[in-house]
Amino acid sequence: MAKKEIKTDAWLGTYSDTVTLLLTFFVLLYSFSTVDAQKFRQISNSFQSIFTGKADDSMLEFNIASGEAPIVGTTDPISDASKENQEKKLYDDIKAFIHENNLENDVNIYENNKGINIELKEAIIFDTGKSDLRSDSLGVLDKVNEMINKVNTNVIIEGHTDNVPIKTSQYPSNWHLSSARALSVLDYFLVTKGQKNPERFSAQAYGEFSPIVSNDTPEHRAMNRRVNIIIVSNKKAS
Repeated sequence: MAKKEIKTDAWLGTYSDTVTLLLTFFVLLYSFSTVDAQKFRQISNSFQSIFTGKADDSMLEFNIASGEAPIVGTTDPISDASKENQEKKLYDDIKAFIHENNLENDVNIYENNKGINIELKEAIIFDTGKSDLRSDSLGVLDKVNEMINKVNTNVIIEGHTDNVPIKTSQYPSNWHLSSARALSVLDYFLVTKGQKNPERFSAQAYGEFSPIVSNDTPEHRAMNRRVNIIIVSNKKAS
């Protein structure tokens, strides 16, 4: 009786069918995705890995650390209209907070290309020519700190002066004074109040070079001496 021949390569048929189905599946997925040169190279490498029998799932992975989208299947971007609605709600919420806490006489709020500006007048938080926070200003800063706790965007603290020169051992120029004032407010939020995620905070000094009105009267110079706390716009940050 003749022995039946056993084929040892029968698995190749199943393997070939599987690879063909995988290729068809990935081509279908790729046809729905947005094509760019980098993704094309990535998907080409993925196909090569499949054909050589190596596992490769990078086509469907989402890199959490970098925020990079998978090669196929992208997340829907937030529309500009949605961002504008979020910005408007945030502005309305901050304005309502200022009203509820009776801060209208202490702060001015407005929007510009950076975001939502919470403007603190010099007389509220500093003595003339100083950068130490006044003890009677801490209540206002505590309220602003509560406001900052309610958002998760970046926060910029700007220091501004008028154009009257200053030259002391501590503050050789208005640059130094405006910087020290911005850092005093920043230090209060981060150190005294223990704000979390300090990486989203920054301080900037403008000296006398970003006035909001002309420095032609004492009243106008007082308006220019200020600290701005800016809730950075989502549109600016993106």
